[in-house]
Amino acid sequence: MAKQHDYTSLIEWTGDRGQGTKTYRGYDRTWTIATPGKPPVPCSNDPLLGGDPTLHNPEDLLLSSLSACHMLWYLHLASVAGIVVRGYRDQPIGVGESTPDGAGRFLSATLKPHIRVERGADLAKADAIHHEIHKVCFIARSVNFPVTYAATYEEAAD
Repeated sequence: MAKQHDYTSLIEWTGDRGQGTKTYRGYDRTWTIATPGKPPVPCSNDPLLGGDPTLHNPEDLLLSSLSACHMLWYLHLASVAGIVVRGYRDQPIGVGESTPDGAGRFLSATLKPHIRVERGADLAKADAIHHEIHKVCFIARSVNFPVTYAATYEEAAD
């Protein structure tokens, strides 16, 4: 039987310049994310929509969450399979679209992990792990767009 989990967060808008939303250009698209016991994360809208390019936006966070979930499951499943991972770095790419009315969505995401494994590791077995992750990754199972991967590998120098 499945167990239900609750996740909480506090999103607080910080963009009032003194007159609220009186005019469309009169306020900032900034806010903070706060979760219990963790430091707040300052955020902004996508720069394409007038946001601050130095702050995280929802699209950044979704893509990063997807990548991090995949990585954590990869490390777990690699450990179970006897594949020793010595380094893992991903540079995922999300493809989105915006329609003339301003609506947007992700069309796809490609995870591009570069994984450093212990010398002599079975690279076919290491690569096969990716195919199992989509069955268990909380974030990947929750999105409504295709997620693919293009992993590369190197052997650790020891």
